[in-house]
Amino acid sequence: MSDFYKKILENNKKWVETSLASDPNYFQDLAKGQTPPLLWIGCSDSRVPANEIVGAKPGEVFVHRNIANMVVHSDMNMLSVLDYAVNVLKVKHVLVCGHYGCGGVKAAMGNESIGIIDNWIRHIKDVYRLHHEYLDSIVNENDRFNAFVEINVKEQVFDLSKTSIVQAAWKNGQELTLHGWAYGLNSGFVTDLDVNISSNKDLDDVYKLKF
Repeated sequence: MSDFYKKILENNKKWVETSLASDPNYFQDLAKGQTPPLLWIGCSDSRVPANEIVGAKPGEVFVHRNIANMVVHSDMNMLSVLDYAVNVLKVKHVLVCGHYGCGGVKAAMGNESIGIIDNWIRHIKDVYRLHHEYLDSIVNENDRFNAFVEINVKEQVFDLSKTSIVQAAWKNGQELTLHGWAYGLNSGFVTDLDVNISSNKDLDDVYKLKF
């Protein structure tokens, strides 16, 4: 075995020992079930650890991650996670968290072919197309990049509000609020993008579902 692989196995043992030292019933309690109040939809980037950013313990955050924290309506993985979180776990908050410096968002600003991921990045390009007049007006490339990260997060929150899963929960009177954040890799702080949605009242009529 490689030294790295041996190290992560050893790290696991140390983590278990440390956790049990502080609470002998730590893992027994975790095994009884989960009731997290939050579903986190974030980027797969290894520098954006959901639990650590919000100071949450295991069992407090249900997590879905993909390239550039996208909410794609044909993505059965995302939809399955969302459905379980909303209808089984009864989370009260769904948070889309993007991050400045996101490689997927950066790739969507250019035309270089990377590989199969091109097909995923096309969804991000669709967001740029919707907002190209504003984004193209930003002269500084880094400022445009940061603005695109924020706009992409907002659009994903809006897309969440259009899903049948979320709208059905609202229709049934379930307490559920959608939020959007952008995380700063170089600071550790998040920016609340002030997109907090608790009903479909502000959606265009074409997106409002009748149940």
